[in-house]
Amino acid sequence: MIIPVKKRIQIFDTTLRDGEQAPGASLTPEQKIVLAYKLAELGVDVLEPGFPISSPGDFAAVETISRKVQGVEICGFARAVRGDIDAAVRATRDAERRRIHLFISSSDIHLRHQLRKSRPEVVAAAREMTAYARQFCEVVEFTAMDAARTGIDDLIEMVEAVIEEGASIINLPDTVGYALPHEYGEMFRRVRLGARGGQKVSYSAHCHNDLGLAVANSLAAIAGGATQIEVTVNGVGERTGNCALEELVMALETRGDALGAETGIVLDKLYDTSRMISGAMHFPIAYNKPVVGRNAFQHESGIHQDGLLKDRSTYEIMDPERLGIPRSMIILGKHSGRHALKDRAAKYGIALDAAELDALYESFKETADRQKAVSDDELLRMVSTATGQQAQVYELGDVQVLAGSAPRRVAAVTVRHLQNGTEEAYTSTGSGPLEAVIAAISQGIAEHISFAGLDLHSLGSGENAQAEAAVMVEWEGCKFRGTAIHQDIVMAAGIAYIAACNAALLSARVEQVREAVFPVVE
Repeated sequence: MIIPVKKRIQIFDTTLRDGEQAPGASLTPEQKIVLAYKLAELGVDVLEPGFPISSPGDFAAVETISRKVQGVEICGFARAVRGDIDAAVRATRDAERRRIHLFISSSDIHLRHQLRKSRPEVVAAAREMTAYARQFCEVVEFTAMDAARTGIDDLIEMVEAVIEEGASIINLPDTVGYALPHEYGEMFRRVRLGARGGQKVSYSAHCHNDLGLAVANSLAAIAGGATQIEVTVNGVGERTGNCALEELVMALETRGDALGAETGIVLDKLYDTSRMISGAMHFPIAYNKPVVGRNAFQHESGIHQDGLLKDRSTYEIMDPERLGIPRSMIILGKHSGRHALKDRAAKYGIALDAAELDALYESFKETADRQKAVSDDELLRMVSTATGQQAQVYELGDVQVLAGSAPRRVAAVTVRHLQNGTEEAYTSTGSGPLEAVIAAISQGIAEHISFAGLDLHSLGSGENAQAEAAVMVEWEGCKFRGTAIHQDIVMAAGIAYIAACNAALLSARVEQVREAVFPVVE
């Protein structure tokens, strides 16, 4: 049997350039350098770290990244203007591998209203500046901006001109997210076959997401002959953003046989990279965001939960753990069933008999009907009541935080050690109330459990809104998650931290309990 060879798609990451152009997403040069290393580890083929002519900070960032980040091609971005090209050339001169990426508009709309030049003038500029850039760099990528709204004959004329002057990569972007997939893929096919020299160069797609079609259009471009896709992590970028790196990569990974294409991205680094970009740009990730969103691998419906517990493939087409995403697929809410409750209790090392499960289920449903979700902290308290046994190791007692104008906050907490019935008080400081409370609680946890991350979400609006906190901790090389709901965000975070610690400490009993509760069927 002959296995078809998949086309290797180059991943061109422009998170630090186009992604940073999203309003409010600006990065410092220092942040760009840190993120550039992360993107290189992720396995992107080409990195566009910024627009060198745009500011001294951007120039410095591109220059430093070119000098320090190895194993990835660095791209200097420039308008079809000598000064821009000169800046891009200088900024990338120390790169291990580099290219110059220049652009000029190609559509009648842009020529008439933005450039206010005739088509012959613009084609001449494209030709001249491509030749100029080619003097300094062997690899020149040319972008015909707004290609998707350009007449095909006009587009071919411009592409032919820059190919003659040495451009080896032709980018045909859907700059305003207007194209439909069949139109966009056909544009690539027609340019590739219709332009003189068109089959001797490579093609790139750069899609915006104004109609939610950026990934679909990028896949259509691949079908039309593109071998490079320009993406951003989390789909950040102008207006509604760009083709999302993680969505494109997983579409090719999941449906690679049908699409005949693959990438070199290191999958288990996708989630951490996504979270790092989100944090640096202060751009939250939507709950329903494909691949990396909070709900991407979480299920509340009892029917779905039952199927997943029997076999993951019933309702999941990707394995979250391959992407570096901690598995927490079962969300307990009013639609959850007994099977999910039994499984969650087993994750805490607690085996429930039929009577205990019935008692827990009744209490759970009553709580779930009153609020959107049932947190781990609440569930453990319900389990303790249903079984008559203490399910938790620690419990958070009183919390007080001293706020004010001082640079440090002071927190005082009490932590109940439920296994021996004692309660101790602890105090600590932090640059904010959350940091101070977590530091104080940590003093009361005897084991060396590391705080690994916190997500906070509002469960409503107005004065009575509650906060949901999800805390990740690490212990003995494994990660554990705890959740809590409270009107006070500091309390929510503190209780979730305790729940995560309980999950870690109870994990030692999990395997033997799961074998008893969910025996393997031969």
